[in-house]
Amino acid sequence: MSAARIVDQGYRSYDGPRGGVFEAMRTLTLFSLGRAMGIRRGLWPKILPISIVAISFLPAIVFVGMAALLPEEIVDELIAYGEYYGYITAAILLFTAFVAPELLCTDRRTRMLGLYFASPLNRMTYLASKATTVAIALTFVTMGPPLLMLLAYTLEGVGPDSVGEFLGLLVRIVLAGVVISAVHTSLSLAVSSFTDRNGLASAGVIFILLLTPVIANSLVEGADAPDAILALDLFSMPFELVTRIFDGVEYGYPQLSTGFLVVVNLGWTLLFAALVVWRYRRIEVTK
Repeated sequence: MSAARIVDQGYRSYDGPRGGVFEAMRTLTLFSLGRAMGIRRGLWPKILPISIVAISFLPAIVFVGMAALLPEEIVDELIAYGEYYGYITAAILLFTAFVAPELLCTDRRTRMLGLYFASPLNRMTYLASKATTVAIALTFVTMGPPLLMLLAYTLEGVGPDSVGEFLGLLVRIVLAGVVISAVHTSLSLAVSSFTDRNGLASAGVIFILLLTPVIANSLVEGADAPDAILALDLFSMPFELVTRIFDGVEYGYPQLSTGFLVVVNLGWTLLFAALVVWRYRRIEVTK
């Protein structure tokens, strides 16, 4: 017979540090970011996010290597920063479809919302933390590669000629990353708010981003609809605005003004964000 015996029982109150709402949001954001990137998880959850990030950096690494080996006159003809996103659209699409479902759908399916809301978090601060996580994760593929190119080109002596030009390019890279991340973050969160199945939400994001360009162009070119219908092209609108941020030139839709593109991207971001808030206000949570 074991000699173990219970000498006391009951609950002991927590006497450690209490950080409040912002500390809870910071903790949730860091935990969610680690989950999205597969940190402290098995091998398979790490493969997809790491592979997507690696693919997004691969063209940048190639261009930097070419800049180090080729003559300067050839280096000047290398791809511009604004055109780089055309090489990593698939990586951005896959990352968008992967991150938000992993964070939102999993919490609802495992009934973790009640536990989160028992903390200082409420529905709005919870959503703000998750949106911040998705946006940060997306910057790995939207800002990381252009920033690598900017720093590498500068160190190799083929980058900006002055501090002013360097800072100007840096601002454009950050702004471009914000434009793409904002639209894709809000879209993926909106789709993920309607289902607790990761695969279904990911398929929905991919379906929307690939189908809306077909619908918009078919209506404009085949049915003579006004050019404003191109605003339905959720995939191309952020990238069209990004090319103008860098180069100031029209890329795929020269008939659309830059102001129109700003309004469209901001409008879609706010609409999807409002949809997420509406959905989560209707979700019943048992604490």
